[in-house]
Amino acid sequence: MDVIYRLGRAAVGDVMRQLPDPPTYSGVRAMLRYLERKGHLRHRRDGARYVYEPTVPHREAQRSALKHVVHTFFRGSRPGAVAALLELPEKELSDADLDRLRDLVRRAQRGEGK
Repeated sequence: MDVIYRLGRAAVGDVMRQLPDPPTYSGVRAMLRYLERKGHLRHRRDGARYVYEPTVPHREAQRSALKHVVHTFFRGSRPGAVAALLELPEKELSDADLDRLRDLVRRAQRGEGK
């Protein structure tokens, strides 16, 4: 899905070229068909190939996935999920990142951005 969202639409070969260690052509094709059956993708014919595209906008898919993660791993606690993200050791937050987070917290306190 990441490749499809990044490219906007893609055929099997396009997806394979974007993966660092791709499975076989038939493996990628099977996964795209599976994602289509699940309702995440749709396809149209372009000559002899199928071109796949997402059925929902990326932002909507992000929100749905985050909602699922918060519910599943943090028992519905958004503060718990945010705290876990902030405690990740991979990278320090820049001053700009911290300013953006402060702004988002202020907006949430005022009930904006829903």
